[in-house]
Amino acid sequence: MTITCFIRYEIDPFKKDDFVEYARNWGQAIPRCGADLIGYFAPHEGSATTAWGVYNVDSLAAYEAYRARLAADPLGKANYELAREKRFILREDRAFFRLASAPHASPG
Repeated sequence: MTITCFIRYEIDPFKKDDFVEYARNWGQAIPRCGADLIGYFAPHEGSATTAWGVYNVDSLAAYEAYRARLAADPLGKANYELAREKRFILREDRAFFRLASAPHASPG
């Protein structure tokens, strides 16, 4: 059963460009390390401080293996360090969900 990880970030609104760099780096590292990346989303309208990261994994066990690969990945390590150095992430909350509405009807 596939599960989806939603990461809600509270970011410094004056460091949004740093978050975008962080997101683009994950766009390369996350798929390489084994998760199905849906995307990272930076503020556009409304809140200037809420951002999201969303990806799928096969199971919580697969998630643990993926996280180990990500921590060992050179870009993953560099991205964690970027976040530590620039401190643009003020808070990070991670939750896992399963799709409950499938199967979906076709449009129109």
